[in-house]
Amino acid sequence: MKSGLFLRGRRRQQLSGEEQRALEDAISDVKRVPARTLLVRANDQLQQSMLLLSGFACRYMDDRTGQRQLLSVHVPGDFLDLHGFPLVRLDHDIATLTAVEIATVPHARLMQLVQRFPHLARLLWFSTLLDAAMHREWIFRLGRLDAAGRVAHLLCETHERLRAVGMAADDSFDFPLTQQDIGEACGLTSVHANRTVARLRTEGLATVARRKVQVHDQAQLLRLAEFAPDYLYLDDLGGEAVEA
Repeated sequence: MKSGLFLRGRRRQQLSGEEQRALEDAISDVKRVPARTLLVRANDQLQQSMLLLSGFACRYMDDRTGQRQLLSVHVPGDFLDLHGFPLVRLDHDIATLTAVEIATVPHARLMQLVQRFPHLARLLWFSTLLDAAMHREWIFRLGRLDAAGRVAHLLCETHERLRAVGMAADDSFDFPLTQQDIGEACGLTSVHANRTVARLRTEGLATVARRKVQVHDQAQLLRLAEFAPDYLYLDDLGGEAVEA
């Protein structure tokens, strides 16, 4: 099932079999896209939304000098531009970080889905609210944590999100971001990001190398990051929504 990772670990069990089949049928095609490829340009009119099936992607904005600030990192199971369904256009760019596989859902089919399946519409809405919750956490991270805390927080968040879709072990996970990507996500220069990653390694917290993260001291990494996963609304944190 191409849409099998959508909301996995976060209320997917609330989708009925009919809703899952309808979402699957709404996919018009699946394509592979190389790493470092622009998928959506800010202010372009959108007629479809993309579900990430494999690989990593990001939202970002450039300043006047062309320096990039990552706004979010996306993992398999995420809709990359579902906001574009009601907004028609986005105020930021979306690009791949690695080679990816993407399922395309035309907005005309999304409209049919939300009209036929109001419960599925609420879960699609829920997925965009998850993005908003993560954006708020990123603002906190950039505004209140030091460099080591920011990088630690990025690692902790990525680990939890990959764990939710069955793609992370307790102490290791794929992490194909470069030092530059880490810097752009954490408001650091590449040099500062490199030094911070080295600090996490020398202090025995985590090693970032060869496109993977190995966590050595999870408790201390969480403490440094001031990380609490509540904002990710994971199933195993409880708090299931009451059906309307």
